[in-house]
Amino acid sequence: MSISELLELGADLAPAIGAPDRDDLNYAGLRAHIRAIGHQLAALGVGANERIAIILPNGPEMATCFLAVAAHACAAPLNPAYREEELDFYISDLRARVLIVAKDMPTPARAVAERHGCRVVELIPSPAAPAGMFTLDVTGAARAPAQPASADAEALVLHTSGTTSRPKIVPLTGANLTASAAHIAETLALTPGDRCLNIMPLFHIHGLVAAVLASLRAGASVHCTPGFDALKVFRWFDEVKPTWYTAVPTMHQAILARAGRNPDVVERLKLRFIRSSSSSLPPQVMTELEATFKCPVIEAYGMTEASHQMASNPLPPRPRYPGSVGIAAGPEVAIMDSEGRLQPAGTEGEIVIRGPNVTAGYENNPKANAEAFVHASGGRWFRTGDQGVMDSQGYLRITGRIKEIINRGGEKVAPREVDEVLMDHPAVAQAVTFAIPHPKLGEEVGAAVVLREGMEATDQELRNFAAQRLADFKVPRRVLLLDEIPKGATGKLQRIGLAEKLGLA
Repeated sequence: MSISELLELGADLAPAIGAPDRDDLNYAGLRAHIRAIGHQLAALGVGANERIAIILPNGPEMATCFLAVAAHACAAPLNPAYREEELDFYISDLRARVLIVAKDMPTPARAVAERHGCRVVELIPSPAAPAGMFTLDVTGAARAPAQPASADAEALVLHTSGTTSRPKIVPLTGANLTASAAHIAETLALTPGDRCLNIMPLFHIHGLVAAVLASLRAGASVHCTPGFDALKVFRWFDEVKPTWYTAVPTMHQAILARAGRNPDVVERLKLRFIRSSSSSLPPQVMTELEATFKCPVIEAYGMTEASHQMASNPLPPRPRYPGSVGIAAGPEVAIMDSEGRLQPAGTEGEIVIRGPNVTAGYENNPKANAEAFVHASGGRWFRTGDQGVMDSQGYLRITGRIKEIINRGGEKVAPREVDEVLMDHPAVAQAVTFAIPHPKLGEEVGAAVVLREGMEATDQELRNFAAQRLADFKVPRRVLLLDEIPKGATGKLQRIGLAEKLGLA
């Protein structure tokens, strides 16, 4: 299925795109808007498989711009916070033909694009019209008929995070994206009556696929905020009345921290479920979310190379387990040893996947593809780089990112295990365990901790607490008490490079 075909599924008069303080855009209006923007793109001479970089603030225009570009060409959304040097790398690496940027938005991207011969087109929002409506300033371009891109054409390209090496280009076809959207819609039993409040950045696979495309695949609606804001989210909850939202753990924790100040909103809010993905959700946070919002919390496992979702805990009445990312939810999921052999239940190894939502491979990177893909058991499997165990019921537990495992003089420490122990301390709101360089051992265990508001604990107290529950070599030698732990652009906590950011390397 192509992006254009997915957009045909919703009922004409049903709401499709919404936003706080805006009228909804229905499916008939969305389809007409996507076709009109397609004609403008065709007038620019841009068609299937040709890349259009997008730099827009979060909101409904970002959602509809992504849909219009992905339906006719290939969308390459970029973080608006990138500096000039970063933009120079990404726009050059993508070989983008066109850059779409919001009118009056301050960004060095215009000058960078012009240096690379990339045409700059300004997007002009239509604030008086329904959410997501805009025009493109394509003055001087002759109108041309739009040709929707096929399912096997590239619809989205994103870069990997590049934490430990040069970022790699991940091309995803329309078929990859719509398969993942269908998997998520089925996992969550989405119906046309569902309303998703999107607080995820829309330059990230999580927001684009789980919030936007999965909602539209089900004929439901997605309501796009200007971006996550813990001070405004409860007002948005009250206005939009969502049936669900999806977020990364740090966002859930920020929402929990303010829930006590908004008891009336929490009481009025009728969430069917809350979804969490993109990094590990501490079991303690899952328990507190469920108690506060009186609905199930569904933890899922995703990554860019899989067009987001790979596994997910199921909805009730099927069981969900804190600390598990659930069962295969779309692609096949297996555990593989270092020799490329699939392993039985209960055996720890690398998590591997294959399925219609998985990228065919990194662009122009045969070395990375040789390392990332392996042929076994009659198929081509993608190696996720995550270590995990699958039980006899098919539930998957991630034990660590292979590159994040701390090697303390030959003794291996899984950071997530230490996180969960520290999170059991009543004063701890957040904990992230990471490697600190050590001259003799190679690496030492460190932890960054944020305390709950109004509570106290010392670094030594937390170390003693961990020492009662962990083997000595796993106990953090350094515990840093912080007001806030540095996060990546999408709100995720990043272990790799954290020691350097905190001045410990």
